[in-house]
Amino acid sequence: MNAWAPAWGRRRARQAANSSAVEAAGRWGLAARGVLYFLIGALALRIAFSDSGEQADRGGALEELYAQPLGALLVWAVGIGLAGMALWRFSEALAGASGPDGRKARKRLLSAVRAAFYTFVAYSVISFAAGEKGSGSSDEQSRDITARALELPAGQWLVGLGGLAIAGAGIWIAIRAALRKYHKHLKRSTMSRRSRKAVDVLGVSGGIARGAVFTLAGTFVVQAAVEYDPEEAKGFDDTLRAFADTPAGPWLLAAIAAGLALFGLFSFAMARWRRV
Repeated sequence: MNAWAPAWGRRRARQAANSSAVEAAGRWGLAARGVLYFLIGALALRIAFSDSGEQADRGGALEELYAQPLGALLVWAVGIGLAGMALWRFSEALAGASGPDGRKARKRLLSAVRAAFYTFVAYSVISFAAGEKGSGSSDEQSRDITARALELPAGQWLVGLGGLAIAGAGIWIAIRAALRKYHKHLKRSTMSRRSRKAVDVLGVSGGIARGAVFTLAGTFVVQAAVEYDPEEAKGFDDTLRAFADTPAGPWLLAAIAAGLALFGLFSFAMARWRRV
């Protein structure tokens, strides 16, 4: 009896992962991610040409969404969608993702990391929807976390390695987007030729822009570790604004902002055509 227990547990986990409820949760989560990235991109475009006081980060996107008609309901929908994303990724960690190599330990570990990340994001969005809007901007949060980490034993090394991991993830995201690695996750046989071309434009440009933001953010964290100064760490908003300080000026920020908005649209496309 006991010998069959592990196999039985794995079968139940796979059945749960393949259920229609988990699929719906995953698609809802992808759409919710798309809403946030599209709004962040739109806010960053405003900043590029008007230097507005708005925050181009998750908090700013939620404020923008909340200000719309039925805004509170929309924020709740995004938060629940992101919780669905966490549930979907958690099911992948337990039973494996779709695809021939989805059950490999590396893939399942990556799904577990994503599940933890989206659990945190969903919690922050749901907290906002419930009325807890005083957690501060992503820039303040980044500096606070960095400051606490620097005070730990070997804090500089931990922060530096964390920054390298973020920067490395950004490079990985950009390269995978440029190589169109997302193709293996799409139901391309059900897509028209025009849809496939449109998704490639969104996926490549959006993924490269997203990767660039993560890479620069990680670089700032490494700089904070080297200089032992948490003020050097930057959240999403300050990282985006840093693109405007380059020789290309606001045009580079505008290009990155447009890319993030396109990644939001790409997330909508993934919600429609991704294998979940």
